[in-house]
Parts: sequence; C-alpha cells; structure tokens
Amino acid sequence: MSNRALQIPTIGDVHLATKVIYEHISPAPLIRSYPLEKELSLAAGRRVWLKDYGYTPVRSFKLYGALNWMANNLERSGDAPIAAHSSGNFACGIAFACNRYEKSVNIVMPEDAPPIKFDTVHALGGITKTYDRSQDHLTSLRDKMTQELVDSLGSLRASPYNDPHVIAGNGVGALEITNSLKSENRGMSHFFCQVSGGGLMAGHCLAVEDNFPDARIIGVEPTTADDFQKSMAAGERVRIEKPSSICDGLLAYTVGEYNWPILQRTVSDAVTIADASTREAMNWLYDQHGLRTEPSGAIATAAALSGKADLNGDGDIVIVISGRNIDEQSFRNVLSKVE
Repeated sequence: MSNRALQIPTIGDVHLATKVIYEHISPAPLIRSYPLEKELSLAAGRRVWLKDYGYTPVRSFKLYGALNWMANNLERSGDAPIAAHSSGNFACGIAFACNRYEKSVNIVMPEDAPPIKFDTVHALGGITKTYDRSQDHLTSLRDKMTQELVDSLGSLRASPYNDPHVIAGNGVGALEITNSLKSENRGMSHFFCQVSGGGLMAGHCLAVEDNFPDARIIGVEPTTADDFQKSMAAGERVRIEKPSSICDGLLAYTVGEYNWPILQRTVSDAVTIADASTREAMNWLYDQHGLRTEPSGAIATAAALSGKADLNGDGDIVIVISGRNIDEQSFRNVLSKVE
C-alpha cells in the first residue's frame, strides 16, 4: 500500500489538532533540568528540558492522540461504542476522551497492567477486559478480543498508535515544545523520545522536523524490545516475536504502518536501553526532580544519561517523559532493584 493511500499525517494535521486538544486540556509543562545540564557536562549556554506528560489528567501523552481521534471519529461512530486495546496509557486516554464526548468504551488490557491504569479507566466510565500478555505472541488474543467487541457490539475500533489522527494529536505536544523554545529564542540540537508503536514519536517528529530541521532525533526503546532499531537497520518494518521489558508501555511488536514513513525520514538514531539503566533513571528523576515516573516514561532520560548518543552541538536538548502512571508500591519495588 502506498504512502498516499495511507494518508500519512503532516505538520498541517498537527496544527489542525491543536483546536481539539485545547478544548479539553492545557499544555503539559516543559521543565528545565539544571541537574541534567550538570550531569551531562554541557557547555555554558546549553540547556536540557523535560517534557513531562505526567501532568495531563491521565498522567501520560496518550490523551492527546485519543482526544483528536475521538473528535475526528465522532460522526462516524454514531451511536456505536468505541473499542480499543492498550497496555494501559491509551486506555486511560481513550476513556477520558469518550467521557468528554459521552461515548461508551470497552478496552482490552493485559491482566498484569498496573492497577493505577485500571483504576483510571474505570473512574472515567470505561469497561475493561483482560488477556494474558505472556502468551499473546502465540495466541493473538489481544487482537481477537478487540475484534470481538467490534463484531458483537458494532463498536468502532481505535488504534493506540497506528492512526493519522492519533499521530497528529500526539504531535500537538511537540508544538508546545517548539513554541516554548522559540519564545525564548532557544535552539534544539537533540530530541530524545520513546518509540514503541511509534504514535508518540511520529507526531513529535513532524513538529521537530518543521521547526528545528537540524536537530538530531533519537528514538529510544528497551534492549529486549528493539523492533524499531532492527527496522531502521533493515530499512523496513521488522516485527519481533516477543518483546519484553519493565517498560510495559513499549512492548509493541512493530511500529505502525502510518508511523513508519515519518520515523524513517526523520529519526537520526535508534538507541536501546537495558532495564537496569531505566531503573537508575527512574531513581535519578525521583532524587533530582521529585518525579515518580513509570519505566516507559523514564527510558528517554536513561538514554541521555547513558552516553550512547553524541551530544555535541550548540542547541538545547529535549527529553520526553511520556508517562507517570505507576503506584507508590510498584515504584518502590522497581527502585529496590537498583544496584
């Protein structure tokens, strides 16, 4: 299928999504990290910024894409309910969006998803069904259960990442970043962002590419869920059989077909990070900024701290904290394994 047939989203679509997003939420903060500037031994005048999506009403970036998807599919959905699968953060986002647009939603989630994600979905009126993630690569039960909701209830199915409206909505967060930097006459030399299915990163790449075309865009994923790095090396989308990591939000089998053309065009480097380094980054963010960050949210910070990326340049560095959906006890359990 050609890129034209797929209707790959553009920066114009991202700008259109801003009106939808700001009807419901305020921008997520861009926080200057003085500790990271010191830790990375940056030259005087360069700054590090953390884009913290943990401040959204559902504590992750997924709300942006979900709101834009729902707004653009409201007429199409009619009286039908919405169906989706999600590791948890998109579940929270689409439940919020459906709550705002007075739609019912059923979401297929792994049975081992963090309790805080189930609690958020249920509080917003969403209904959940669970499956065994450890066997999904053999059973494909996640997709089968989601399709069942479509077939039995007449539901309209939402993708957590492989959809142009989701990508464009997520890109609004990147416009917040670029607008903020430009308002202070700042430049950008490096952009670190998580990549799983690619919905977050593709949307952000559109805005970074448009506003800071010379910036190095660095995709980050777990070492044991490295489909994107393999795809970049192969020059085509590669599927891995069984991704695994403490980063439960970064376990896609491959990047989406809508996302891939954008990522292939814009991403400079693909970096993989071991879970041990992600734990250390979670601990570091808590100690230095007081942020209780989920593993998927902290991995981009881990990449910046790892030394795997050449940080030479004269612009600022931006790092995405994609989510902070983790309860206190789970957070403590993860940190207890930091060596």
